[in-house]
Amino acid sequence: MRNPTTRSVASRYSIVIVTGDERVRPEAETYLAPDYDLRVFPTWDELLAFVKKQSPDAIFLDIDTVGENSEQGITALAELRSFNPDLVLVALTRSDSRTLRHKAIDATVDQYFVAPINFEEVRVVLGRALEKRAVEVEYRHRQEKEAERESFGELIGASETMRRVYDAITRVADSNSTVLIRGESGTGKELVARAIVTMGPRVEKPFISINCAALPENLIETELFGHERGAFTDAKEARAGHIELAHLGTLFLDEIATLGLALQSKLLRVLEDRAVTRIGGKTAKKIDFRLIAATNEDLEALVHAGRFREDLYYRINVVPISLPALRERQGDIPLLAGHFLRIYCRANGKPLKQVEPEVLGVMEDYQWPGNVRELENVIQRLVLMNDSAVISVKNLPQQMLVASTASQEAILIPEEGVDFDAEMERIELAYLTAALHRTSGRKAAAAALLHIDSQRMKYLCRKRNLA
Repeated sequence: MRNPTTRSVASRYSIVIVTGDERVRPEAETYLAPDYDLRVFPTWDELLAFVKKQSPDAIFLDIDTVGENSEQGITALAELRSFNPDLVLVALTRSDSRTLRHKAIDATVDQYFVAPINFEEVRVVLGRALEKRAVEVEYRHRQEKEAERESFGELIGASETMRRVYDAITRVADSNSTVLIRGESGTGKELVARAIVTMGPRVEKPFISINCAALPENLIETELFGHERGAFTDAKEARAGHIELAHLGTLFLDEIATLGLALQSKLLRVLEDRAVTRIGGKTAKKIDFRLIAATNEDLEALVHAGRFREDLYYRINVVPISLPALRERQGDIPLLAGHFLRIYCRANGKPLKQVEPEVLGVMEDYQWPGNVRELENVIQRLVLMNDSAVISVKNLPQQMLVASTASQEAILIPEEGVDFDAEMERIELAYLTAALHRTSGRKAAAAALLHIDSQRMKYLCRKRNLA
């Protein structure tokens, strides 16, 4: 462990202790002041005033002296953690209650001390905790820099299939051409649309996004085209639709294939005339907008089946961009998993978790039917439901383990390896014992159950000392 005194005086770790117990200060100053920039505050309010000005590296909070009871102390710990996930947070108490300890752990404390406190021990434990946190922060920063190098706007990935997407975005961004983004649900089609806008001349103009599948057909018409006052029973005032709101900007229609044929006809007219007429209106209003559409459907099959207008298909399929499924993005899963880990650990006030290599192997074996959205949900669950600093194979959802060759290898062959002959003997004995048990000790019947001849069965029973 690197001694904290190897830092310069100006950059020594900053430690704050909050306690109303006057006996703590002299002990803390004796053991901690020589190595750390130490401050001791008697009240919670003084601590809050201090942390608003600067963020210490570690805080010792005497939860017995915050508020009227220790429950308020636990709340204070959670509040401190929300201020800074990288803070080394230590709880002090005079209670040996297990319930209180568990609540402190839930508030993500790094250490928990019960009085009487040995500050010589505290000094050692604190040094280790600060060094460990420094390594974690440095690791996270390296990961973030790597993610920046392997990202494109909000899109994360360095695979060849994603680089082709990035190239298509770059080529189309400056134009006014209609773009059709195609890909399975959960692949990130809206992120592609936003990347196109961000790189284009309409970046400061409205970006209006509507999921055509999320609204019932009787509502989507007024959402798209707007309406005049009195156009229908509930139209108590005039209202602009999404197309009109996209004037000078971009209209993103997600899941465009779910529009009914009547709405497809109206949308086609808007695209041809670049003008929109509100429901109940009599005049068309010219609209300058760029259309980006997205779908996870086979539009060509829908056209052939008469469920999607052929003329609208050709109108929107000007520049198609195909977004690959996650299972087709070789090497991107570790980048995405690291990206979501950083997001959800930070959002939940937890130190960045590490991932065992076997976990990434299982993830890369899995087919990810829900694509990036499913991966994000899995990572969020692993952060929230796992208190360990390391995510291992056993923490993964069951359906992933069943589907993964890598997980089966990890289960069958642990890291330290196996004694193959001993394992085979164990398995042989288990089958013999099970067969004899099922046949009430009748060797001929057990042999038939195991598909071996009776002589071999007798030999194996003698070899294994089975009656």
